[in-house]
Amino acid sequence: MAGDVFVYVDHLTGQASPASWEAFGVGKQLAQASGGKLKAIVLGQGVEALAQTALSYGADEALLGDHASLKDFSPERFAGILSQLVRGASPDVVVFPTSGRTRELAGMIAVDLDTGMIPDIIAFEMKDGAILATRPIYAGKLMAKVIIPERRPQLLTIRARAFPVPQAEAGGGQITRFEVPEVEALSEVLAYKEAGGGVSLTDAGIIVSGGRGVSNNPKLSPPAEVSDPKEQEIWRARQGFALIGELARVLGGAVGASRAAVDSGYIPYAQQVGQTGKVVSPDLYIACGISGAIQHLAGMRTSKTILAINKDSDAPIFKLARFGVVGDLYDVVPALTKAFKERVS
Repeated sequence: MAGDVFVYVDHLTGQASPASWEAFGVGKQLAQASGGKLKAIVLGQGVEALAQTALSYGADEALLGDHASLKDFSPERFAGILSQLVRGASPDVVVFPTSGRTRELAGMIAVDLDTGMIPDIIAFEMKDGAILATRPIYAGKLMAKVIIPERRPQLLTIRARAFPVPQAEAGGGQITRFEVPEVEALSEVLAYKEAGGGVSLTDAGIIVSGGRGVSNNPKLSPPAEVSDPKEQEIWRARQGFALIGELARVLGGAVGASRAAVDSGYIPYAQQVGQTGKVVSPDLYIACGISGAIQHLAGMRTSKTILAINKDSDAPIFKLARFGVVGDLYDVVPALTKAFKERVS
């Protein structure tokens, strides 16, 4: 492998995703292996501060496209600009942090440049001058090693929290502004709406998740005005998620949920962990009342440590968990919260 390595800084309205800085750790290793330069790509409006931060994480140069037309993310416009930039500069590798935005971008750019793209990698090595990347397949049950043998550039997206963030230092590189070409956008951003407060699931080091089991507490009596059986189920579930939320708050973590809990209306979709929700890799994942369906395991299998709490000792989640507690989450979670509060204080 020979050539420069580009790292794309993913951000929303000027706020970079933490995984963007993790991508610079990967970029550094690849640039050192190739003997090329590590360059950051920053697109947006008023985002020079992100370019400066990229230099502090090891970029030799930050390529800055700062223009009013880039105030809001547009997959067509951003992909068109990036494709032109990459085609002209001919880097050997372009690294993206994984997000909803970069999944679109990397795929569209791969088509534009007629090259290969390896998504969601969790490890890599060099083989015959190409990157041999490891990524989960089959809902995380197997790990595949994938290579782009001939096409260049090689496009990669890295799974959030799979790689360490390099130590930030005083940046000695330079910022190079380039003229942003006109690219038509087929979509328009009308407004932004906050999906929910608290810690982001994909960035969280600790996640406490609840499943369908959060509604199974017959001791809880809904108020008289909640008479419909389905509404009573949801009411009980939300009391359970209140306990889960308190534990997450004490630990400084995020609240997650299984698809069953989301489909039942217990909690918004934004909190879903799984193959059709968020894919997460926290340091600690606490599964409360989650049986362990394949769809859910696909989204949290790479967590560093998994603690499962379930009344069913045969629940599949226990096969994946490092620690397991067979018991009622309504008894176990408050006890954990109390213990952690005492430890934190």
